[in-house]
Amino acid sequence: MNTPAHALLRKLPKTDLLLAHPRIEKLSESFTHREIVAETRVILDQLRARGIRGDLCEEELAVDRVASALEQGLAERRRPYYRHVINATGVVMHTGLGRSPLADVAAKRVAELSIRSQKLELDLETGQRGGRDEGCAALIRELTGCEAATIVNNNAAATLIILAALTREKPVLVSRGELVEIGGSYRVPDIMRESGAILVEVGTTNRTHVRDYANRLNEETGMILKVHTSNYRVQGFTKEVSLEEMVAIARPLGVPVVYDMGSGSLIELAEHGIHDEPSVQAALTAGVDLVCFSGDKLLGGPQAGIIAGSREAVGRCRDHQMFRAMRPSRFIYTALEATLDLYRQGTSRALAEIPTLRNLLADAATIKKRAARLAEQLAPIEHVDSALVPCRSQAGSGALPTRELDSWGVKLTPHQGSIESLASKMRLGDPAIVMRRVDDALTLDARTIHDDEVAMIAQRLRDLQASADQTD
Repeated sequence: MNTPAHALLRKLPKTDLLLAHPRIEKLSESFTHREIVAETRVILDQLRARGIRGDLCEEELAVDRVASALEQGLAERRRPYYRHVINATGVVMHTGLGRSPLADVAAKRVAELSIRSQKLELDLETGQRGGRDEGCAALIRELTGCEAATIVNNNAAATLIILAALTREKPVLVSRGELVEIGGSYRVPDIMRESGAILVEVGTTNRTHVRDYANRLNEETGMILKVHTSNYRVQGFTKEVSLEEMVAIARPLGVPVVYDMGSGSLIELAEHGIHDEPSVQAALTAGVDLVCFSGDKLLGGPQAGIIAGSREAVGRCRDHQMFRAMRPSRFIYTALEATLDLYRQGTSRALAEIPTLRNLLADAATIKKRAARLAEQLAPIEHVDSALVPCRSQAGSGALPTRELDSWGVKLTPHQGSIESLASKMRLGDPAIVMRRVDDALTLDARTIHDDEVAMIAQRLRDLQASADQTD
């Protein structure tokens, strides 16, 4: 006979009695009194609510059961929000998973300097205050041939400060086909309004000609802005104006041309079979006054916004009152400098050591070997079927939107329970494992799995099997 709900509620342990229990008292060695009290109240409230609903068993009110729940709850409270996730989705630059992992040398450099004082705004030769962005700016000048460069906290900030510094209350010409919206509802028209620039749309969604710019261009024009449509493509009957053509019509009137490149690449990806992304060097060679692009994404460094171009235009951005509000932390400068230094050492070094480039350009044979090793480790696990399968990866973060990448992975199908249940159990472990659902199975795409993560995935599934066996 089930115990009535009101009788169960009377058996709820009292808070003070729980706190005096030896097992719970021992928790004070690792947790504060405030944490223990708060979590105890949460657990008792949950038990009370379940008792009222009628889905509570008397055994769950035993002090040992409550103490176990308390230990788990406290451990979860201390679990970092920002923690390791194994990206098995095949999306190389996954916005939800931090986009571009740092190269080992960049991560180590940040770790070394983060616990010490470091050179930042002090010129050690003169003893005077210097520019905190100079270390990165010098490398960008060397790598791209630009006159000047500076760093802000992301590319959206770079676009905003360029517009505010160069074109406030002035018309800015933008092709209708380039009025993009990216993640987080960031829209070019909105950012222009916030900067104080006046948007002038030219051309049509699919076709914009030189004459469309020329007809609206005059000495009062503040800028021609070209925006790389990094997260979509207009295909078919299309026409866009080249940077060289924009510069040719703008230069005689003294109107600056700015290219918001979005991702931004410091290598010629076309040489590696990817023809949709221009290089920063090529854009500057075309004669634009400024380019801006992301420090992460295709560059493979930390999140930052890089502004490069003429000394005069970059100087106006640095002198703007908003610039200080957009400055990155010292850790960003440190990681970005280390990443840029890999490019300085040569393209082959960058391709080998920057994870984003390595994963993006990995050949199918290399990925298949990693997937096969994973499949071999998963084969003995009995509660899921696993199979080596071809699959398709993506660049992610708005880069190369129409291009899918040939890849290999392991397909998982649980013997019991749903696909969603297995995906949830994999996500909620430590480290979390995030996969992609394809049809009626889960796929672990090996393109984005690090070599040392293969064993972690196999161990998680073994742990889930052991847990299921104990339950049975």
